[in-house]
Amino acid sequence: MPPSPRLPLGTLIAGCLAVCLAQIGIAIPATLNGLFQEHLHPVGSQLTWISDAFLLPVTVLELSFGVLGDLFGRKRLLVGGAVLLGAGEIVAASSAGVHQLWVGQALAGLGAAALFPTSLAMIAAGTHTHAQRARAIAVWASSLSAGGFLAPLLGGITGTYGSWRWSFVVVAIVAAVSALVSVLLATDSRSPEGRSLDIGGQITIGVGLFALLYAVIQGPTDGWGSAPVVVAFIVAAAFLALFVAAERRAASPLLRLDLFRNRSFAVASVVAVVGMFSFLGTAYGASIRLGPIQHQTPMRTAFAFLLLNGITPFLTPLTSRLLARVSARRLLTAGLLLIAAGDYLAATLDVDDRALTSLILPLGLVGIGFAFTVSSITATAVNTVPVQLAGMASASTNLLRDFGFTLGPAVIGAVALSQAASQVTKSLAGSQLAPASQAAAHEVLKEGGPLALNSVPASSPPGAAHSYALEALGHGYSIGFVVCGSAALFAALLVLLALRGGTTEEPKTDADEGVAVAVTN
Repeated sequence: MPPSPRLPLGTLIAGCLAVCLAQIGIAIPATLNGLFQEHLHPVGSQLTWISDAFLLPVTVLELSFGVLGDLFGRKRLLVGGAVLLGAGEIVAASSAGVHQLWVGQALAGLGAAALFPTSLAMIAAGTHTHAQRARAIAVWASSLSAGGFLAPLLGGITGTYGSWRWSFVVVAIVAAVSALVSVLLATDSRSPEGRSLDIGGQITIGVGLFALLYAVIQGPTDGWGSAPVVVAFIVAAAFLALFVAAERRAASPLLRLDLFRNRSFAVASVVAVVGMFSFLGTAYGASIRLGPIQHQTPMRTAFAFLLLNGITPFLTPLTSRLLARVSARRLLTAGLLLIAAGDYLAATLDVDDRALTSLILPLGLVGIGFAFTVSSITATAVNTVPVQLAGMASASTNLLRDFGFTLGPAVIGAVALSQAASQVTKSLAGSQLAPASQAAAHEVLKEGGPLALNSVPASSPPGAAHSYALEALGHGYSIGFVVCGSAALFAALLVLLALRGGTTEEPKTDADEGVAVAVTN
């Protein structure tokens, strides 16, 4: 039997560099949240939108880019995505205010929406055995995490010794390098059989997800019962239902719903959303704790992200072996339980504790858990479908993962800030502050929320309420960590219960039209 052809090295390099770039784009704002608060003075949900302006187009458009790559070739999407991401970073770097920063982030997110599914699909399409694909996906996932590892270093160095604007400039330079590498090294691939643009599916999924995420992000600021938020939830429900109906009727659907009849794929999909929500919610909570709450430097904030993302590249050899030899049920469970344990420990940290050593155990556990979780989720979803559906499965997996990523900052920000606002309001009502200071503090709280009150100069009238804001924010984000830990624990239980009792199947060859790896023993 002739040996299976190997994945071209140039394609692997180009795909890994592209996903690393896209992840840098996602992670870079988190390190700089403190500087954004200081220089741009965002209020309410505006700080959350800086991160989610990038994540929103990624989540909404990944399925569409998966189709475009299958139809017209993935190499041009890899190049075009890097160019667009770089252009968005330049717009962000030149921002005069928070609104232009949102525009730049959205443009960069549009580029990343092309890079995430395309890079994974190119690598998946170029592998032909279970062992090859397990190794390649482990390297891809490690490159994704390396982006999260490099972003805080980049943000910390440029934010501490230069300007937050330089962080975006450097990312634009990396984007140019990625585009050039893809042009020179990547081998094009496509899978047009049975694929079409499915305009109805693209419109309904886009509108539905946008409305849902808008409602979740704006709910704490506008009020959950406000007309815009209620309308957004109704629109989301209607258009997501229309998406399901459209996909059932489409001759060539954007997403084959029968994929979810595969138990492994369905469970991996739910776990991808919940697990990645937990991880990025943790990362967002840590960035707010160290930046806008404690006002630590970007370099010190970067330390937290090194713990969260820096472990994965070093675990790549172990992760690769485990993916090939250990059931993903066990690896997923272990990873999610580690994330949960780390979050519950993080929730016990005192907000006055500024020592970085206190973060090593909780965030280190989350980082190790993420390393195990992201690789096993990706391998599970992609390996359980026929190879000709690698593009669709890659896009679906990335969409679900990034939907969880998008929900992380939105939900944790909503939970933490609403809890903090409630507590600081009660504290001010029972305080012994002078009436003028109380009135000034209430005015700042009304206009900018607890983060704004926590950042006012101590010598100003509302500055007398700083300690109340600090304590309330510590309480709010501790609850946020508990929410993240509980989500990870739920996902771990889902893996244990939903995948119990299966057996591992031998992977089929391409001649059998599938590369299937059961993960349920």
